[in-house]
Amino acid sequence: MEIKMPTLPYAPDALAPVISNKTIDFHYGKHLQGYVNTLAKLIEGTAFAGKSVEDIVREAPDGPVFNNAGQIFNHTFYFMQLQPATADNKPQGRLAEAINAAFGSFEEFKTQFAQAATTLFGSGWAWLSQDANGKLLITKETNANCPLRNGLNPLFVIDVWEHAYYIDYQNRRADYVADFWNLVNWNVVAERLK
Repeated sequence: MEIKMPTLPYAPDALAPVISNKTIDFHYGKHLQGYVNTLAKLIEGTAFAGKSVEDIVREAPDGPVFNNAGQIFNHTFYFMQLQPATADNKPQGRLAEAINAAFGSFEEFKTQFAQAATTLFGSGWAWLSQDANGKLLITKETNANCPLRNGLNPLFVIDVWEHAYYIDYQNRRADYVADFWNLVNWNVVAERLK
């Protein structure tokens, strides 16, 4: 992943009503753009210049460089896994099998994941990741943290910073999480499996 704005694979209004055009404008157009601009300035003339976002996330000590790189990674990961709402949206094939093996069923995975996303205190992210043995697990990460810092392979994420949902849902994080499932492009998530 380069230090640049990703190109969304959908129109800014394509995720409505779950994620409105106005939320995309602020979340993608202002928040993510701000992290990209800030990181580019922070790493000029440093050992991180020319490195990928993933390498910076893994190597940077806590502080401004890591915070901005982490937010670029997390937000890009989040935006690139979405698609316009799809009825009966669920994973297929190998990803479905891995979810069933780890959680018993897709419905149980959704329940556990929603619990993680709705109970994370403050701002952060709920992740589905894969460990070195290929097992799937759910983690909660605060601020700019992500599974890469812990040697995990991230597969799927939901942003539970308030800027991700407040325009459309105000303080109703649980409703945002419940509606979010319809927007997941499970083919993109499956491609991230190792």
